[in-house]
Amino acid sequence: MKKYSTVIFDLDGTLLNTLEDLADAVNAALTAYGYPARTIEEVRRFVGNGIGTLLRRAAPENITQEAYDRVSAYFKEYYREHCNDKTKPYPGVTELLIRLKAEGCCLAIVSNKADFAVKELCGIYFGDTVSVAIGEREGIRRKPAPDTVEQALRELGASRENAVYVGDSDVDIETARNAGMPCISVTWGFRDEEFLRAHGGRNFAADAGEVEQQMTEELPV
Repeated sequence: MKKYSTVIFDLDGTLLNTLEDLADAVNAALTAYGYPARTIEEVRRFVGNGIGTLLRRAAPENITQEAYDRVSAYFKEYYREHCNDKTKPYPGVTELLIRLKAEGCCLAIVSNKADFAVKELCGIYFGDTVSVAIGEREGIRRKPAPDTVEQALRELGASRENAVYVGDSDVDIETARNAGMPCISVTWGFRDEEFLRAHGGRNFAADAGEVEQQMTEELPV
């Protein structure tokens, strides 16, 4: 018997491994204007707080606002065309979503990724299994503010009392805390368990089966 009937998932590093496509887009934008490329491990550390923060972290410290705006525009155009070149679901997550949906769970994705990419990738990989997909967009604060989670709950017609959040980063831990719900931190994504524990993680899953198992338990918020 599931303890939680609503599951809010992060996307990058949780459901989909998007790291290579993000790194390619970052480096395409940087090198187009003569700036040094970043390694994939650097990009791994930079992601989680939205495109703006990703590019600020990746760009040289002394970049002007005008130059940054050019890099940002290039990134968005490039990523719109190449967001699914190398991206793929993590093992077991597609089957997990299908099982949860079949058991009557309400499913949503909330992400700091650009809203167009969240909706496109959700449609490609998960179809109508996931009812709501929300990315970064004007008029709603991005994570770790709870706004996108609260918007997802409203669109699902669901209550936070029966909801659990699943993510892979410190941003997700803080988001769940701000939204007043427990967080299951997956350890297959962009941050390891040691990092997650150091940032307040309490519930951990090493694979999709462990996510499902923890949904039967009373998890601390």
